[in-house]
Amino acid sequence: MLTRVLKTDRHNPSKKVLQEAAEVLKSGGLVAFPTETVYGLGADSFNEDAVLKIFKAKKRPPDNPVIVHISEMDMLKEVSTTIPKRVKKMIEDLWPGPLTIVVPRSKKVPASVSAGLDTVAVRMPAHNVALGLIKHLGSPIAAPSANLSGRPSPTNARDVYEDLNGAIEMIIDAGDTFIGVESTVVHVTENKSVILRPGPIPIETLRNYLNDIELHPSILTGKFEGTPASPGMKYRHYAPKAEMVVVEGTYDRVLEKIVETVHDYLKAGLKVGCIVSEETAVKLPSQTLIEVLAPRNRLDLIARRLFSALRNLDRRNPDIIVAEGFPEEGIGMAIQNRLRKAAGYRILKV
Repeated sequence: MLTRVLKTDRHNPSKKVLQEAAEVLKSGGLVAFPTETVYGLGADSFNEDAVLKIFKAKKRPPDNPVIVHISEMDMLKEVSTTIPKRVKKMIEDLWPGPLTIVVPRSKKVPASVSAGLDTVAVRMPAHNVALGLIKHLGSPIAAPSANLSGRPSPTNARDVYEDLNGAIEMIIDAGDTFIGVESTVVHVTENKSVILRPGPIPIETLRNYLNDIELHPSILTGKFEGTPASPGMKYRHYAPKAEMVVVEGTYDRVLEKIVETVHDYLKAGLKVGCIVSEETAVKLPSQTLIEVLAPRNRLDLIARRLFSALRNLDRRNPDIIVAEGFPEEGIGMAIQNRLRKAAGYRILKV
């Protein structure tokens, strides 16, 4: 299959590009497109054959649900049978944006979208290309991240092409994404609210709307049994090719342990890669393969750079990767979740 790459402006996307992409989706094909979080791999949500192609192209396990993306509130009524009253103010304030809600699934949405569950994960992306594509299609788009299953999520078209060239019909290239980590996923019923995946909308913000909200245990342990209601819960995700370890704790101890660990690996003759803050990077030996994220106090920039840093290290073929842990406040919880998942929960606590 020839994968076409069409470029467009992120703020004012070409109607011609959006129309061509919508025609691919209408014919049952797959289109990768940017959102504010990461690039998604889209199919018409109501076309089960097309949705199944997503799983085949990504080599994604069938019990790993995908998120349905909408461009207007009327579409929410098409994909869900019941919207809990207590989420209405939240989505009114936070949509479009990087917040996904898990709600009862309508029969119009194929079971394969939700791994056979009677719920569906839905969001309205805050990106003109994504919104324009959904509007041109005229129906919601089912889309997980546009990468091979388990790999770091793509934050630019190059990442998508690297993983999916020849497996999908089209990639819309609108430059880098704004946020860099996937949306926050919340399962809300009339009497319970659970964060299934931490993301850019932090728990501190969600408590303004859902004062009973809690974290799913799998976020802390990395262990999940059964069929998840959200992507990012059950399987190893975001993983580089090399083994990886995350060093967590107070910064002084983290810095000391990273330097010590890197020296030990280098003495053992290993090619060592590091994903670290600016402050830590200047303390590391010159022979280390370093991907600098941002200053430690700029968690927003660290999130934006995280997946591209993982992919860049992959291209440099380290034997082992040592990653710096960050404070779990705001988007920091999402950063830590992605780092731990990428490392298969190999963590050095200091």
